[in-house]
Parts: sequence; structure tokens; C-alpha cells
Amino acid sequence: MNIQKEEFEITNEPITKDEKKLVQKQFNTNVAFYVHLKEYNNNVREELLKRVEEVFFFAKGVDWKFDSFGIEKAGSRSKNVLGYFVFRATDAKKLQELFIQEFKDYENALKISCSIAKYEKIEELFFEFGVE
Repeated sequence: MNIQKEEFEITNEPITKDEKKLVQKQFNTNVAFYVHLKEYNNNVREELLKRVEEVFFFAKGVDWKFDSFGIEKAGSRSKNVLGYFVFRATDAKKLQELFIQEFKDYENALKISCSIAKYEKIEELFFEFGVE
């Protein structure tokens, strides 16, 4: 696929309906959790997903979105196997409380690490193009 810049226009404001759906909030907070695991087997992924589904279930009324989930093998960032969850939220404190409540008794965890990063939108540009 060879697309030239002249084939589409970059704008500061969304024009199409699809671009309007992409508009991001002025302020965004990412909340990331690492679950440092004692051991990893075939059941761990399902266990972690089940617990995070409980966080979703109880998080009614909290403005947040699930961003990603995965398992990192030992050695990539830590000597432990890590289960990670990343959320976007406006009320990070409430999301933290819900996450801790659901994971505080997780027997396969050595510890849980959390990062809260607040971002401010500096610039947002929009464009779209057709693909053949």
C-alpha cells in the first residue's frame, strides 16, 4: 500500500462521524496494575481474567475503560511472571480500591504494583483515508 500525504487532509477538528468517535478527553489517567505471580500455569490467565471481571462488575458508576491485559514472562521487566492490567479512568482512587478489594486475597500473587499516570491532551489531529 502506497499512500501519499496529498491523498488525505489532516485537521485539528474531527470532520466525519468516525473521527468524532475518536475524540479523546482533555485529561486522561492511566492506571496500570502488575500482579507479580508465584507461579504460572494454564489456569492463571483464566483466574486473572475472572478476578478482573469482578472489578468490572463492581465498578458501576466509575468512569473508566479497560485498556489491556496480558502476561509477561520472567525476564522482560522483572524476575517474576507478571499479569498486567491497564485501565483508563477519571476516578483512579475508586478503581484502585476496587482492584485491591478483588485481588487482596489472590493466593498466587507475591505482590501487586500499581502506577497512576495523568496525561493532558496537548494536541489532537484527525485524518482518514480509503484502503483498497
